[in-house]
Amino acid sequence: MKSLEEGIRDALSYIESHLTEDLEIRRIAAQAYVSPFHFQRIFSALCGFTVGEYIRCRRLSEAAGTVMHSDMRLIDIALLYGYESQDSFTRAFRKFHGVSPAAARNGGVNLRTFAPLRIKFTLEGGFMMEYRIVEKPAFTLVGYGRRFRYESSYTEIPKYWGEHMQSPMAKEIMGMYGLCLDEYGADDFEYLIADNYMPQKDEIPAGCKAHTLPAGLWAVFPCRGPIVPTLEATNKRIYDEWLPNNRDYCLAGNVNLEVYLEPPHEDPADDYCEIWIPVVRKDA
Repeated sequence: MKSLEEGIRDALSYIESHLTEDLEIRRIAAQAYVSPFHFQRIFSALCGFTVGEYIRCRRLSEAAGTVMHSDMRLIDIALLYGYESQDSFTRAFRKFHGVSPAAARNGGVNLRTFAPLRIKFTLEGGFMMEYRIVEKPAFTLVGYGRRFRYESSYTEIPKYWGEHMQSPMAKEIMGMYGLCLDEYGADDFEYLIADNYMPQKDEIPAGCKAHTLPAGLWAVFPCRGPIVPTLEATNKRIYDEWLPNNRDYCLAGNVNLEVYLEPPHEDPADDYCEIWIPVVRKDA
């Protein structure tokens, strides 16, 4: 099996060789032998921006050369680089380069370049990250869900929690879990504010859905401190530090689970929650 470093490099190479084609996240993630859900999280943690943002920047960088050094019509260049119209291409080009494609073609303007990424894992000293491995039987969650794009999820999901806790739905679903779920390998994912569900006892509240998580191993990472920045920082460390350096476990499943074992404290520094990620042993 490929190492994480080899997989990310192959995925970047695949993106580069297919920039003017329809780039599906499933095919990109397949180069790294991980699910689209986990690939997008790994990519964001390592690179600081999403897969979609990277592809857009690379296309607009390359499009500048095509505009200046070819006689292709601007509408054809727009279509070549994945834009549905010349107007949408012009807006994106101007936002990225600061000038319109027509001005770039006339020459005498400064344009921006966005070089292909080169991923290199380096050892910069020891690190310590607290975690535990838990074996858990299958369990079912029930909750209210909404779909979010990877690019805006860190800002939009906290807003969703705020809306939920101020709504009558909070009486039905208290919010012990935040479940990130990707069943389709798309550019977005479903997020459920959820509680435990007992099929023999409970009824599913109107507007909710139930989802069963299979039996298996989970890597559990404590998060101490203000919830939103701590979750974001811990997620980044999981994919940036723990996963590349862990010799025993690899990712499994297309889910990520936030577990809220305590209510918010008066002092956010005392808040506590956990991130649960499904894993399998590499030698299994």
